[in-house]
Amino acid sequence: MPEPLVARSPLRAHVAPPASPAGEPGVVLREIPDLTLASVAALKGREAELTQAVSSAYGVDLPDGPKRVSSGAVSFVGVGPGKWLAASTVGTDFSGLPAAVADQSDGRAVFRLSGPKARETLATLVQIDLHPRAFQRGDAAVTHAASIAVTLWQVGDEPTYEIVMFRTYAATLWRWLVEAGRSRGIDARLGG
Repeated sequence: MPEPLVARSPLRAHVAPPASPAGEPGVVLREIPDLTLASVAALKGREAELTQAVSSAYGVDLPDGPKRVSSGAVSFVGVGPGKWLAASTVGTDFSGLPAAVADQSDGRAVFRLSGPKARETLATLVQIDLHPRAFQRGDAAVTHAASIAVTLWQVGDEPTYEIVMFRTYAATLWRWLVEAGRSRGIDARLGG
């Protein structure tokens, strides 16, 4: 009998974590495993119905534009007109929404970048303004980091960022982030 399929990190076979810095790290990089991710697109003429369904089911109003909203374990990130990336830390099934919903959980990887030098480190890889007057908690962007398509958002004022990319590019982006953070004292370890 064949063994059941088990989701595994796209990084474990490809990335050796660097040594932790001496003293407090300026940047902390972690993989966020086991997130449920789904793309959600409003159906033509049913936008109001979707907005009401999300509000009733999850207690949030869908963001209008590149923002992240959350309630409990569920978040919605605006990624385009009438489109969102839904995320959950508790295995939520988003397929009941009155929308076009596609599970992205096994096709994407998610990193969390935090620490006093996180903004500076990320700014070396993206072409958007991350200064606090331009990009704050709850702001999101669909952009490129070192030529890799990413969706990112700021979850904390420290600042803390979460970065989503196609799973096949995870090891490459990890290496770029480690290299960008090396002079800033990066602590990069796999796992949550």
